[in-house]
Amino acid sequence: MNTQLKTSNPAFGRNTFTVNGVAVGYGPSMTIAGTVNKTGILLILAMLTAAWTWSQFFTNGPSAVGGYITIGAFGGFIVAMVTTFKQQWAPITAPVYALLEGLFLGGLSAMFEMRFPGIAIESVALTFGTCFCLLLAYRSGLIRPSQKFMLGIVAATGGIALVYFLSMILGFFHVQVPGIFGSGPVGILFSIAVVIVAALNLILDFAFIEEGAHRGAPKYMEWYGAFGLMVTLVWLYIEIVRLLSKLREDRR
Repeated sequence: MNTQLKTSNPAFGRNTFTVNGVAVGYGPSMTIAGTVNKTGILLILAMLTAAWTWSQFFTNGPSAVGGYITIGAFGGFIVAMVTTFKQQWAPITAPVYALLEGLFLGGLSAMFEMRFPGIAIESVALTFGTCFCLLLAYRSGLIRPSQKFMLGIVAATGGIALVYFLSMILGFFHVQVPGIFGSGPVGILFSIAVVIVAALNLILDFAFIEEGAHRGAPKYMEWYGAFGLMVTLVWLYIEIVRLLSKLREDRR
């Protein structure tokens, strides 16, 4: 396994498996099966809070979930940053992150669902379907992250992050980036490109988890690996929702 493997997921830095002075190979070690199980736990936690926010939205109206969406978005971001810098806290912070993201995603999905009926279940199916297909491709050896592949995905992800950051800054001055956020051909092509890049980040995440298990990373890194996958899956889901909403808007 390439020990210099890089990923654009901020949860997986180059020193991820040799941090905090913990020597790999001593004591209980990280396993792929353990990481998969913990990813399942995080997904269940996220779905529980998402289902609750969803029900509140359709029972009491959009105003009832505005606060939960804000708490989920900003709280999830803060917890994600803490987890990134304090990997040994992942057994606690990763579940908290999943619960907070569930609040955000449940409310966001309900808003899109009210405008475009059926879009939520389609987005969930496409997200998990994409993850499953890429995992099969990776495990079968059909797709392996070469150095050029990794650098390309990292560069593309960085470019997307820069576009989003600049658009956010410009938004404070009531200036919109033309085309890419609309439902026209340019906006749809941009969303397709972002979805592809987000999906390919899963390949890099799989490789990092495999490397951690191969090198005997500490047991708590199973939670950290699951957290990293959650970060990418959340991003992928949001981008798929955006793409489907643009496609539906374009048909109106």
